[in-house]
Amino acid sequence: IVAFALTGYSSVLLWRNMPGRCINALRPNATLLFHRQVKILDVYLARVVLEAVSATMSFVALGLIFWSIDWLAPPEDAMQVLWGWLLLAWFGASFGILLGGLSESVDMVEKFWPPFSYLMFPLSGAAFIVDALPTNVKEIVLYIPVLHAVEYIRDGYFGSHFRAHFDLSYLILCNTALTLF
Repeated sequence: IVAFALTGYSSVLLWRNMPGRCINALRPNATLLFHRQVKILDVYLARVVLEAVSATMSFVALGLIFWSIDWLAPPEDAMQVLWGWLLLAWFGASFGILLGGLSESVDMVEKFWPPFSYLMFPLSGAAFIVDALPTNVKEIVLYIPVLHAVEYIRDGYFGSHFRAHFDLSYLILCNTALTLF
């Protein structure tokens, strides 16, 4: 249960906090834009990098603490966990920058994000594995891109103990689309 909770909640922190930090990020940092070298994208990138580093450090520190007191086994495939984490960070960063840009012209984004993020929490795979769902529900939830990243991370963490459902090409396609938007 510790590995399940660590991989689930840490992944939520990674993708959910980035958009929250990017929404209305330009207003408090407008004075930085008077410097010619600082661009609008720099403000967003600084915020997503800071969030990614803090969520990653939390994930690693908790993992090491739980591993050192024998509450947690090390991941079966650490490189897969790393790649899944990077794909999830890419999703959070591109989604955050998109919402950050939209929030500067559409005031409803600021009001819309908190309830949407709380609705997405139970659908993100943080509290369940896809294999435990009925077949008709699996087909629906697999349209949620973040779920593929969480399943991929869990597959790398304890893949021989369950059947993971993910499509990396779908996740990369969604991440690319979000990045382009």
